[in-house]
Amino acid sequence: MKLIVGLGNPGKKYEKTRHNVGFIVLEELHKQLLSFGINDWELSKKFNAYICGCSINGEKIILAKPMTFMNKSGEAVQNIGHYYKMHQKDIIVVHDDKDILLGELKIQENRGPAGHNGIKSIIEFIGTQDFTRVRIGIASENKNKMKDIPKFVLNKFGILEKKKLNASISEAIEKIMGIIS
Repeated sequence: MKLIVGLGNPGKKYEKTRHNVGFIVLEELHKQLLSFGINDWELSKKFNAYICGCSINGEKIILAKPMTFMNKSGEAVQNIGHYYKMHQKDIIVVHDDKDILLGELKIQENRGPAGHNGIKSIIEFIGTQDFTRVRIGIASENKNKMKDIPKFVLNKFGILEKKKLNASISEAIEKIMGIIS
């Protein structure tokens, strides 16, 4: 069983912002998994997350978008993990990363939060950093745009940035599919 968690903030106000890249990737991954019979997103009050799932080659795959806001993402991850009796190594977390340029991504395991509050929360709640992270770059080449980090991550992508973002999303989905199949 694999749990793929996309990090973001709930609500229309945050849709399509840099900080919601995890949600954006999971929406696209959901489309890719339609051919595997993935069900529709459903709000689980038990987990405080939108979840859906399917099986690939006999392995259950669960997608989750926590509705706890970024800083408390660990609550939902812990609840889902405990319910399904999952090993932390079977958790994949997709999130934005201000330290990686837009258009690039990194897949890493067993790493600290590096200042990312969503990852910090997950580590605190599940008691380990030993899970896979798909870090989607959102950094601007223009460092002046990033002087106010909270404002920067909560802004939407510009027209020219969307092409790079779409390339990252495609690459992330390809890598995730490689991990889960």
